Amino acid sequence: MMACTFIGLLLVQIMYLERMVKMRNAQFSEIVKRSMYSVATMLEQNETKYFLDQDLEEAELMYGGSRSSSKKSFMADTAQNAMPEFKILRPANFGTINDTYERKREILKGQYLYQKSLLNEVVLTILSQASTRPISDRADSLTVSNYLASELEFNGLTLPFEFAIVNRSTGVVYKTKDFNPEKPENIYSQVLFPNDPLTNRNTLQVTFPTKSRYIFSSVKFLIPSLIFTFILLGVFLYTITMAFRQKKLSEIKNDFINNMTHELKTPISSISIAAQMLKDDSVRKSPAMLKQIAGVINDETNRLRFQVEKVLSMSLFDNKNATMRLQDEDANAIIDSVVNTFHLKVEKYGGAIDARLDAEDPIVNVDKMHLTNVVFNLLDNAVKYRREDVPLHLAVSTRNPDEDTLEITVSDNGIGMKKDDLKRIFEKFYRVSTGNRHDVKGFGLGLAYVHKMVTLFGGTIKAESEINKGSKFIITLPLYK
Repeated sequence: MMACTFIGLLLVQIMYLERMVKMRNAQFSEIVKRSMYSVATMLEQNETKYFLDQDLEEAELMYGGSRSSSKKSFMADTAQNAMPEFKILRPANFGTINDTYERKREILKGQYLYQKSLLNEVVLTILSQASTRPISDRADSLTVSNYLASELEFNGLTLPFEFAIVNRSTGVVYKTKDFNPEKPENIYSQVLFPNDPLTNRNTLQVTFPTKSRYIFSSVKFLIPSLIFTFILLGVFLYTITMAFRQKKLSEIKNDFINNMTHELKTPISSISIAAQMLKDDSVRKSPAMLKQIAGVINDETNRLRFQVEKVLSMSLFDNKNATMRLQDEDANAIIDSVVNTFHLKVEKYGGAIDARLDAEDPIVNVDKMHLTNVVFNLLDNAVKYRREDVPLHLAVSTRNPDEDTLEITVSDNGIGMKKDDLKRIFEKFYRVSTGNRHDVKGFGLGLAYVHKMVTLFGGTIKAESEINKGSKFIITLPLYK
């Protein structure tokens, strides 16, 4: 439920952020389009003013004199031509109010007719001649740039921009230095002078290089909430992981206690039985029986001591201040001693052990007891995980792969391991599953101990294995110089 809640919260925030970005984009586009439309309108007004001024200049040339006098003459002629002839009967008194009103009305009518005629001529001129003017004259770059900057600022947008004028037939008429048309989705377009012929139509195109940064800055207030959500999700996942790990450790602990109980109970039971047998008078009178019972007690005592030492040796995992007695030791001699001890145990199962101690320089700086235990553990595992259908065969070898390294190899022809097990065999308390075999007991500490000791010696260990073909452990230690 907590996981679903966190995921749902995260999805809602992401959807809200996405919607905010879309809304900001839409607002941005609306502002730009409105500003570009205003620029296009102002350019059309400029064109109208241009032709109006041109027509007035022609009127001046036609009627002569100043612009004001030409206006009056043109107005008078226009009024005279436009109005039908009729006579106005005025009273003898010319200065009456009615006479003054009539004169003013005549003047206003003449001005109206003049303006109407002038505008009609301007409209006809625009329709017939405007599209033939070069676009660079109709919309020069400085004017367009100023209009754009003014309109964008008026609408609350002060970003740097790049623009270009593009003709439908001839392509780019002119553009600013950094205008980049490679990303059409970032280009805003506005048709200029829409009454121009379709083949000669021009378009204003504008881009904003810092648009993404602007959009992000407008929604960045949502980023902290996303970060905090991710942190909470991470803490939640870590908590869940630790809970499962604790559960697993609890299971491992129970398994460890069960195995340890079995491992310690067996030799104790054997010693107890032997002690009871010693109370029998007939047993005490038989030297052979006494010798056999003494051998059992000795073997089981050694077995019990070994198991206890194995558990105690793992204190190095938890005690960072634990020290070892590092000395210059002959690895060949240590390994040979362990092999000799294992001969009888291997022969008990009808197997054999080969030792090829070929290292010319076997001197390493190690703790003798721990190195002995390392080799002993590897050989003991090989015996435990033997195959029943083939004779047991172990091999131990040493060599110098280079002048600074000693390599120790322990191999067997046992049941082998899966690749998944190979990744975890050096973990504390991890035990490889042996299927239906119930005679293999242990604490899951042997290989973890081996790995720890080899690491403390400054070396490395790796394992190679294949199901039903055996396993090989390769230890590399630095030579003492």
